[in-house]
Order: sequence, then C-alpha cells, then structure tokens
Amino acid sequence: MILYFSATGNCKYAASRIASHTGEKILSIPDCIKDERYSFCEDVIGVITPIYFWGLPDIVEEFLKKLDVKCSYLYLMATYGTTTGAAGKMAQKALKGRNFDAFYAIQMPDTWTPLFDLSTPAAVAKFTRRTEQKLDAAIKGITDRKRNKMMQPSMPAVLALGIAQPMYHHIASKTSRFSVEDSCIGCGLCAKHCPIQAIAMQAGKPVWVKERCALCLGCLHRCPKFSIQYGLGRTKRHGQYTNPYVPVP
Repeated sequence: MILYFSATGNCKYAASRIASHTGEKILSIPDCIKDERYSFCEDVIGVITPIYFWGLPDIVEEFLKKLDVKCSYLYLMATYGTTTGAAGKMAQKALKGRNFDAFYAIQMPDTWTPLFDLSTPAAVAKFTRRTEQKLDAAIKGITDRKRNKMMQPSMPAVLALGIAQPMYHHIASKTSRFSVEDSCIGCGLCAKHCPIQAIAMQAGKPVWVKERCALCLGCLHRCPKFSIQYGLGRTKRHGQYTNPYVPVP
C-alpha cells in the first residue's frame, strides 16, 4: 500500500513508479481523510510526501498523527527541490507507535513558484537530472526492504522547525495572499480539487473561504487559464507546472 499526497503530480508519479514494480495499490491521502480511513494492515506500507518549507505539509502531518499501520516494512519517501529539511524527524514524531524502517528522498521540480522559476523546460530540468536514477535506487531499496535511520539531504532541525515551519504555518499559508485574474472562466477545478476545501465558487469565481490552506499551490498550477496567482507577481513570471507523466485533473 502506498499513501501519497500530490498537488501537481510529483508524488503521484513516484507512487505510480513504485507500484508498477511492486504491484501495490496507491491511495491519495486527501481521499483517505475524506473517507476517514486511517488504519491499514499490509505487508509493506509507504508514505510519499512533498516537502513544504523544509518540512511536512500540514495535511500530511495531521494524517500521520491519526495513521495506524500494521506492516513488516514501513517507509517514508519525500520529493524535494533543495532539501528535505526536517521532514523525516517531523514524520517520525507525528507517527505514533511505529518507527519508519527506511527513508527515501527524490529530487523533483520545486513547485513553490513564488521563489522557483519553472517557466521553461531548462528550468525544470535543473531539478530532474537524477530523478529517475534516484527512483530506481529507491525502488530497489523498497523491494529489498533496506533499512536506514534518516533522510538525506536533511538540515539542522532548528532551522526547519524554528524558522521555516513557523513561516509556513503563520504567514505563508494565509489565503489572503491568493488573487484571481479576470481571465478566470469559472470552471471550478480549483474548488473541486482543493485538498482541504478552502475554495468555494461564488458568483462564478473562486473565493477562499478559509483563512489558511495547505499551500500546495495546486489551484495555481492546475488552473487552465493560469488565472490564480500568489503573492506579489513572481508566480506569473515563474510559470505553472504539473508532472508530465501522470494525469493531474
């Protein structure tokens, strides 16, 4: 069983690649939360998460706090742009009653476009030079049930937990930072696929109805007209991204 959270397809792609070799079923974490499904009994269980602000997305951390697993091999995989930060430590702390047996990290395009430019194939390629090689190595490690004690590349927890994560929770995740341009066609995809139902359609336009969100930027990257922006203009210049190898509705 592979449990994943993916706003733009990177973690879904990693889960699909692993499943193609192991034959395991993949389930999205938002679907598990919607169905209130937190208990799993399988031989092998994997959790695949992106890295947000050098740590775990809120939705993944909260899911792990409720997760109850019975398995012989449990692994955590993170997709990251620059570093996995303190995600491994955060995940182990959140999960109760069971230690992760192994940690894997795969560099993929960092979809935090307020900072990272993904506007050209060359910009995206900077993140993907070793993606397939690392995925192949991780699949072999999972198949062989290799064990390790920490995720690499990591960083001092004081930086991730003391600086980046508070910024994520208290500043960056404010939905007032999102804006909608006139090019919006009112298709409703952003509201339909928001993992925490932070968006509602009102008068044919998306409105953020919660003060804070998961900050996955799925609404921005998946908007068919690129009408949703975040912050002060960089997202417009830095482009949209979804993983080209898996369907992302």
